[in-house]
Parts: sequence; structure tokens; C-alpha cells
Amino acid sequence: MSSRTLRTLAVLAVVLATACTGQNSAGGNDDSAPGKEVTITFWHGWSQDNEVKAINDQVAAFHRRHPNIHVKVVGNIADDKSEQALRAGGPDAPDVISSFTTDNVGKFCSSRVWTDLDPLLKKDGIDPGRTFPAVMLAYSRFQDSQCALPLLGDAYGLYYNKTAFKAAGISTPPRTLSEFDADAVKLTVPGGDGYRQLGFMPDYHGYETSPAHYLGQYGATYFTKDGKSDIATDPKVAAMFGWQKNLIARLGGFRKLEKFRAGFGDEYSAKNPFETGQVAMALDGEWRTASLARDKVGFDWATAPFPVPDDQAASYGRGYQTGTVIGIAASSRKRTAAWELVKYLTSDTDAVVGLANALHNVPSTKAALNSPELAAGPEFRTFIGIAGNPHSSTTPPSPNGGAYQISLQDFGYDFEAGRKTDLQAGLAATAKEIDAAIDQAK
Repeated sequence: MSSRTLRTLAVLAVVLATACTGQNSAGGNDDSAPGKEVTITFWHGWSQDNEVKAINDQVAAFHRRHPNIHVKVVGNIADDKSEQALRAGGPDAPDVISSFTTDNVGKFCSSRVWTDLDPLLKKDGIDPGRTFPAVMLAYSRFQDSQCALPLLGDAYGLYYNKTAFKAAGISTPPRTLSEFDADAVKLTVPGGDGYRQLGFMPDYHGYETSPAHYLGQYGATYFTKDGKSDIATDPKVAAMFGWQKNLIARLGGFRKLEKFRAGFGDEYSAKNPFETGQVAMALDGEWRTASLARDKVGFDWATAPFPVPDDQAASYGRGYQTGTVIGIAASSRKRTAAWELVKYLTSDTDAVVGLANALHNVPSTKAALNSPELAAGPEFRTFIGIAGNPHSSTTPPSPNGGAYQISLQDFGYDFEAGRKTDLQAGLAATAKEIDAAIDQAK
């Protein structure tokens, strides 16, 4: 699983804003009474052969338990396509939908195109707080609606080149950002007018080095209790932007870094700059462990939690989290059967562990995280620990999806490049922009 671009989220937010309002309860017409032969449609976004096989294998296992429920599985479905189908309704619309974009949960819930699952959870005696890790539960819920449930997760941590560490005389991965900065400088090897090896690529255009992922190490909240943006008043936000800008300067400056970044290969290939040795440390998700093993890189590597601010050293082990969510279309007339599939995929320990092992993602229940059947070596265990860390966090859902993150990231691009120099004024203006966009969405 990979992160989706924030630009795409802006488009999806517009699509979702036009979506019709569905019924947000588990009641209404239902053509799938228990035991009745029924066929439901499940749309998901996975597309690679191994991913599709993993989903189909679990659906087959579900059918063996529920022989009366037949599941038509359709893969490689993006959010915009599923939302268009839900708007149109009719027999071709899906009953069960999954999404890689947790930022859109606020839209799914508030526009009521996905069913509130709280009554179904209560009916079957499933306590969400006891079943799912807190952060995963947070990104699958908005205000008073649990319109989605977690279906595997992503956790972000530090990948480091052990061979480069040894050559630089570094024995252990950094735990605080001051240690990290010092290591990044020590690991940087000049080459021509650029770098033979860069300790770390901090730019926001770099792979996975976004403001949201960095702010996960600071514990930023993004909004006040009344839903207003707090990025201009939360000192953690300004501290993160200041740290990143300072690290850019220590590593040679923005223009030099951007010139080097232009030579990076595709993020999801063996040409990824960490895999090629162009950078010695990287911020990335758990899926990279599978890529590194498959591509057989020419150096020793390991993982660790990404460092935290020095004044929050006790929170070391935390990380940014996101993941896949799954829900039931509010327009579905087969909710009883649809719920059985959603319940199986999200709460059955064997199903969750099986998917996690096959897809190399973090399990999304507490029981699965602790299962002895989980195939996880020490490099992957780092991300299991991050998922269970009480300090880990995510970006909160919003009525207009991830638009607030786009606003913050756009400011970040301008600030790191020197196009805007007044940090506090820039954050204040961005907060006003975020609040105005949310008010308009409401």
C-alpha cells in the first residue's frame, strides 16, 4: 500500500461534496435476511496480482463460512469512481467499499454516503475501543458516526543504511531530532556540485517527507475542539517548520537539495533513492520492508521509529499512521450480508492476520497485532510497535477531506523555498484559508 497524493484528495473532496445524501442507519429495506441466498458487490482499490489474490483468498474463506453469501469482487477502484457510483445508485452500485484515503472519512460520514456502523457493532457486541488500536479507530470515525472500520494500516518509521552508518562511525539509530540532524550531516558525502550520498532528504517534495508525516512526531492536533484550525497557535507546528528549514540549510540549502532530488528514481521501484544508496536515511512506511527484501539491495539496512523532538524524548517510538478503511454503501439493499463481510474482514483475527501477511501491512486489530501467526521479522516489528504506541497519531478527518493538509503543504513548499519568510504570518493566513474552506463545505 502506498500514500496517495494530497492533490488527488482535493479532487476527491470536490467529488464528495456533490454526493447525494444517503440513509445513515442500518435499517430500511434489506434484501439479505440471514440465511437467504444473496450476492453482494465489494469494490476495493488493490490492483497488483499478489494483492488481488490476497483479497480473493479471504473472500473465499468468508464464503466457506457463509455459503449463502456470494461476493462479486471488483478491484482497482479509486475513490472518485466509487463515489460516482454511490451518487448514481441503482443495481450496479457497490454494497461494500474500501478506500486507501482515510482523509475522506469525514466526507463519507458527514455526507452519509457510507452507513453508520455503530448500531451493527452494538448488535453483535463488538466494542470498537477494545477491538481496534486507538489511532486506527480515530481515522475511521468522524464526530458521532463510525461509518468506516480499519482494514489494515500503515505506520511510518525510519529506514537506515547500516553499512553507511558503520562507515560514518554511527553505532545506533538516532532517537531525537538533534541526534538525527547530526547523523544526517555526518552521513552526507559531497560529490561534484552535489552529493555522492545524502544523509536524508528533508524537502516536502521528497518521498513521504510531508508536513503531516513530520507532524506525527510532534503530536500536532490540527484543530481546536470547536473545529477551527489551530496550526497558527499550536507551537508544535511552528517548531516542526523551523526544524525542517534548519535541516535544509545544514545539508546544503534548498536549491542544491532539489537539484539532487531531480535525479531520484520512481518511489515504488528498485530505483527508490534509499534502495540505490543515494540517501542513507529515509522516512517511509512498513511496505518498504518487502520491497527491500525483494530487490536485494547491496547494503545492510534496518528500521527504527523516526526520531522525536528533544523536548518530547519520552514519546520516542511514536509515528504517523494511516491505512485502508472499509464501509457499507448507504444505498445498499443488502446490508445484513454486507455487514457480515465487513465484520469478517475487519474483526476476525485469522482474516486480518492473513491479509497483513500477504499485503505486508500493519494488522488493524489489537488481537492481530499480538498474534503469533503474524509473519514479522525484526524490521517489520518496528512498525507493529509504532502502531501500538500510545503517542502515535494521525491526521484527523475533516468535512472537506484532506483539503486542510493541502493548504498546509502548499505553505510548506513556499516556506522551504524562501518564497515566504514570515513563518507565523504564513501559518495564520493558512489557518484562515483552512477555516474558510471548511465553513464552505459545511
